[in-house]
Amino acid sequence: MFTNIRFYDLIKKKSGIIKLEGEFMKERLYITPEYTTAKEIKQIRKELHLTQKEFAEFINCSKPTVERWERSEEIIRGPIVPFLKMLQKYPEYEQEVKIPEKVWTLRIWYMYKQEVCTLIDVNEQEQKVKIKNYIDKVMFRAFGSVENPDYNDYQEFLKSRCFPESRDKMKLILKDLGLPFYDPIMIIEKTEGRMAEDNFWIRIER
Repeated sequence: MFTNIRFYDLIKKKSGIIKLEGEFMKERLYITPEYTTAKEIKQIRKELHLTQKEFAEFINCSKPTVERWERSEEIIRGPIVPFLKMLQKYPEYEQEVKIPEKVWTLRIWYMYKQEVCTLIDVNEQEQKVKIKNYIDKVMFRAFGSVENPDYNDYQEFLKSRCFPESRDKMKLILKDLGLPFYDPIMIIEKTEGRMAEDNFWIRIER
């Protein structure tokens, strides 16, 4: 047992060990809580107005996992702990990443690798377009800084993700794709709008 207080403090400082509530612990870098509880998880989920299934999808885990957490009488550790703290501080994040209800038949996902950049809903008959950007980098968005693109902007965007209509041996290329004529949306359905020079691609949902 140490009797010299200054010597004791020096040992703590040199070793990176502090005394907390009667126990020796390594000095911490962050104030992140060490654990959460069933009550806290359920409370935050209900504040977000999410079912267990929706909450599971939101935090990228299974519904049985959420059910087990909310029944648990033990403390819960892991990545869910800092994520809950972030949700308490930024509850609007759930709405920022939420996918809007589909109101028209055509939905286009503009992707960068596995990240959703822009969601584009299209009414082809009425030539209307609605978008939701999920990324802050303007250069990664389908329409750049344009927040309310019109149908012409949409058509130009599709063309930008296709090979040019004036390309040599166009008929042979279309034949290889199994297409009767040049149509950007049909081409993208075949090629996913992929280009050799970047990692963007398009998923079409009808």
